[in-house]
Amino acid sequence: MAQLAAAGVDVLGVDISPEMVARAAARFPGIPVTVADLRALPFREEFDAVLSNAVLHWVPEADQAAASLRAVLRPGGRLVAELGGAGNIATLTTAIHELRAEWGLPQAASPWYFPTVAQYARVLENAGFEVRAAWLFDRPTPLTGADGLGSWVRMFATSLLAGVTDTDAFLTALEQRLRPALYQDGSWWADYRRLRVVAVVPSR
Repeated sequence: MAQLAAAGVDVLGVDISPEMVARAAARFPGIPVTVADLRALPFREEFDAVLSNAVLHWVPEADQAAASLRAVLRPGGRLVAELGGAGNIATLTTAIHELRAEWGLPQAASPWYFPTVAQYARVLENAGFEVRAAWLFDRPTPLTGADGLGSWVRMFATSLLAGVTDTDAFLTALEQRLRPALYQDGSWWADYRRLRVVAVVPSR
């Protein structure tokens, strides 16, 4: 946001979390930020562009979110977004599900939406966008610290720990299972796959 504002762009930051909005306001004083639900943004054709990073895979109501994003853009407006794509964190989540089964726990529901290029292009087109570019790529990402894997799971995948009575023991077992695949050069790595899209609202 700060780089866009410094370039002379009128910027508005949006997040559903009041805590995140407060943190953004403190970090970027002078840049407006507001609390809003991506699935029902309170704007109509007020913006020339929307930039979204690592948000849309947290919104399983993809059609609703796409329609909301389409509604805020003027004709000719552009959406640039990056989200987790098909196969994102597959090694990590497969190991969690296998370990849950071994511990006698039911499968936990995934909180994420990781579409293929074709699936997400269809979502955007159904919402009235014209998809100009879309690509899916691997982006292995280092996780900070010796407890990087466990910290990541505690922060982003708490729903996959549902019913686990000894979280420390579960995460220790998970680390042992994943070390051959996701521990390299002294660091844990998340097996991220990203979907990046550029779409526009057709001019009238």
